[in-house]
Amino acid sequence: MFKNTIVKTPGESYINGLTTSDLGTPILEKALEQHAAYIEALKKCGTEVTVLPSNDQFPDSTFVEDTAVLTPNFAVISNPGALTRNGEIDEMKSAIKSFYENIYYIKAPGTLDGGDILQIEDHFYIGISARTNKEGAEQLKAILELENYQATIVQLEEFFHLKTGIAYLGNQTIVVAGEFIDHPDFNSYKKIIVPPEEEYAANCIQVNDFVIIPAGYPITKQNLNEAGYQTIELEMSEFRKLDGGLSCLSLRF
Repeated sequence: MFKNTIVKTPGESYINGLTTSDLGTPILEKALEQHAAYIEALKKCGTEVTVLPSNDQFPDSTFVEDTAVLTPNFAVISNPGALTRNGEIDEMKSAIKSFYENIYYIKAPGTLDGGDILQIEDHFYIGISARTNKEGAEQLKAILELENYQATIVQLEEFFHLKTGIAYLGNQTIVVAGEFIDHPDFNSYKKIIVPPEEEYAANCIQVNDFVIIPAGYPITKQNLNEAGYQTIELEMSEFRKLDGGLSCLSLRF
């Protein structure tokens, strides 16, 4: 059960954020509208939403998920792999300290993006990607095991972040795309498979009684509905342009 969520409003500099896509420059007005709809969806799901103000010093800082890993009893402040994003954690610390007393930190030379961390009950999967290195993954694994969680490190082959291609919906059920469909680390779970043409929809989020999905992916929506999940569709075009997905825009705990 998620009680709280933290989000951060996109700033005017958002249009200059990092990207590997060729989808064009974000339209700030649309991004703000989509972000407002995202906040309303989180409220509909029953969470208290803490909205942090924008910071134009960090164009990508609306993607708050990359700054921390949150559990019921402790938080881990990450060390983002992109140099231009590293300072985002300084602002996030004070917000997280208002909820947590027990806080760990990923330290250089380790790098870690929260988008590479998937929690399935008491088991965490840590993706090694362009933004999360082996040292950062090993540091997080040690912290989690100290706190009596299990942790598995997963080497990514295709996806930008681990959660770009996989999501956990509760009840030992995952949404998977691409390299994770037949990945041995995830073969014990029930799977809802996302077809290649709808790969972006794999980054969905289960928030209490709902699964929030990006709009425009009818096969994935139908599969989720047939599996018994209530879905909320949100337009995500302006965040996809900067490699962002639904999970990236919030910290849920």
